[in-house]
Amino acid sequence: MSLRKSSLAPGWYPKNRDEITRFMSAAAGNGPGRGHGCRRTRAAIAPHAGWFYSGRIAAGAVSLLDEKTETLVVIGGHVPGGGKPLFAMEDAVETPLGDMPLDVELRAVLIEETGGGEDRFRDNTVEVLLPMARFFLPNASLLWMRLPADMSSFETGKTVAALAKKPGRNLAVLASADLTHYGRNFDFAPRGTGPEALRWTREVNDRRFIKAVESGNPADVLERAEIDRSSCSAGAVLAAMGFASAMGLGPARLLEYGTSADAENAVAPESFVGYAAFAF
Repeated sequence: MSLRKSSLAPGWYPKNRDEITRFMSAAAGNGPGRGHGCRRTRAAIAPHAGWFYSGRIAAGAVSLLDEKTETLVVIGGHVPGGGKPLFAMEDAVETPLGDMPLDVELRAVLIEETGGGEDRFRDNTVEVLLPMARFFLPNASLLWMRLPADMSSFETGKTVAALAKKPGRNLAVLASADLTHYGRNFDFAPRGTGPEALRWTREVNDRRFIKAVESGNPADVLERAEIDRSSCSAGAVLAAMGFASAMGLGPARLLEYGTSADAENAVAPESFVGYAAFAF
C-alpha cells in the first residue's frame, strides 16, 4: 500500500494525538458550529493556515459535516487558472490520528472526467485540514484534489454532485481557501500600513468576497478573487458552490470570520491574512 506522508513542518498543526483531540474538542465546543443553531451539512468551506491562526475557525466548519459521510472530498487550491486538477495518487494519507484511506474508485472517475493529474507538490491547502477531518469523520475515506482558479472548477463541483447522487455513495465536500493576503510579505498593500489597512481588508475587501460567496454567483466570486486579490484558492470555493448548487443545498452561510491579526492580538501588523468559514 502506498502512503502519502505528512509534509508540513511542526507548527502547522499538532503532531500528537492527544493535543489534536484537545484542540478539536475545544474548537467544536466554542466555535461557530455545533451549539449555534447550525445544522449538519454536506458542503463547507474552511481556511487553511496554521492552526494557531485559523484552526478554530476551520474546525467550526469541519465539525458540521454530515457524520454519515463515507467519502470526504477535500478540495485545495494554489492552482492558477488554466491549470489542471491535481489528485493525490496514493492509497492512503498519513495523519496523526491514523492513516486515512483514499477513495481510489472515485478518484479514477474524476480523473477521467476532468483530465486531472498527479499532485506531487508539498502544499498546505489539503493537508492542514486532514487531522480535523479524521477527528470528526473517523470512518470516512478521502479524495484529495486541488483545483484551478477558473470556472471549470464550478463544473467539477457539479460533477462530484452527480456522483454523490448515485446509490451507495455518501459524499461530502470540504473546500479549503484563505482570503486576502495583505502586506509587504505578499506584495499587496493598496491601503498602505497600519490600522486603516486592516480595517479596509476586514470591512471592504474580504467583505466583498464573502458577499459574493453568499450570493451563490460563481462568476462574481471569481471576479472578486481576481480583481481584489481576496482569495488564494478561488477554485476550491467555486467547486463547493457547484456541488452545493447541484445538490440543492442552498446558498452558503458565513459561520465566522477573522484574521491572523486577531490571533496575534495585533492592532496594526505589517502583514496579515483573512479567514472565513462557511456552511451550505
